Amino acid sequence: MPPNTLSTPLSNGSVHHEDNQITSIKSEIKSQKRWNEFETDIKWGNATFIFVLHSMCLYSLITFPYRQQFFLLLWALITAHMATFAITAGVHRLWTHRSYKAKLPLRILLATLYYSAGMNRIYHWVRDHRIHHKYTDTEADPHNSNRGFWFSHVGWLMMKKKNIVKQRGEGIDMTDILQDPVVQFFDRNYAKLNTLLTFIVPVFIPIFFFNQDVKWTIMSQIFIRYTYILNVTWSVNSFAHIYGYRSYDKSIRSTENVWVSLAASGEGWHNYHHVFPWDYQAAELKSFIFNTTKFWIDFFAKIGWAYDLKYVTAQHVQKVVETKGDGTHFIHGKSKL
Repeated sequence: MPPNTLSTPLSNGSVHHEDNQITSIKSEIKSQKRWNEFETDIKWGNATFIFVLHSMCLYSLITFPYRQQFFLLLWALITAHMATFAITAGVHRLWTHRSYKAKLPLRILLATLYYSAGMNRIYHWVRDHRIHHKYTDTEADPHNSNRGFWFSHVGWLMMKKKNIVKQRGEGIDMTDILQDPVVQFFDRNYAKLNTLLTFIVPVFIPIFFFNQDVKWTIMSQIFIRYTYILNVTWSVNSFAHIYGYRSYDKSIRSTENVWVSLAASGEGWHNYHHVFPWDYQAAELKSFIFNTTKFWIDFFAKIGWAYDLKYVTAQHVQKVVETKGDGTHFIHGKSKL
């Protein structure tokens, strides 16, 4: 009795054994990832913390007595804005891109306020963002938006980095950060300062100086304020890389997103920023509402704490817009917004 195999005669008279096809198909099926399988391992500690934090934020938003506790909301808004300013003007425009220089008092202020945002060490934030700009939306980008909205927004923080991201990160020049004594002091004392400035001080001041309720203070300052700061920052990586116009370079994914700009103190003009990352303004718009960070950097420049502010000339911007933009620029575009 012949062996139990299937064969198909080919036009040249040879025989093609379908056993090979079946084996190949089985191998392909095994290599495909299931819905609950990921390219890298999950950081369960991070994932759990983020889930619990957002769950408590949702509960706080539903149960918070807004009218009775208006002062706490105002305090949360003020401290959130201060922390966001330190992210945008500090770790982003100053330490990552060196778009201006800052004297010691301003660097100390920015580092202090940044540590009230509850994020990673300054060194790690700067390194990851420099990788992002050098390898934007590629496999080497820590929060590659090609992997979807969820991943670029928060998923990348819940998963271990790909080897290629780690390898490219090792090639990033971080000499300037390692030589900055302010950064080194804060990063060396990360655990203490992060806990103190993110979780203790924002709660301590309303309770002990303004006699506010302990429960509602904790809810507003930790669960609402902290979660808000995180998501506003993350929105630049997600919303501003997916939704919006590409007025300066239509070939890249970063976009101009007005809503992100309003929430993130002017960081939503992201297509401009990726084309001109050295511009301290990170946008063409000069208004306080749409670019709050620029306003504060200009203020510190006037009092002498910030200097050597870098910017792009209007002529150069126009040339880039007319050659690379998608036609949506508010002045030089083919279609006026």
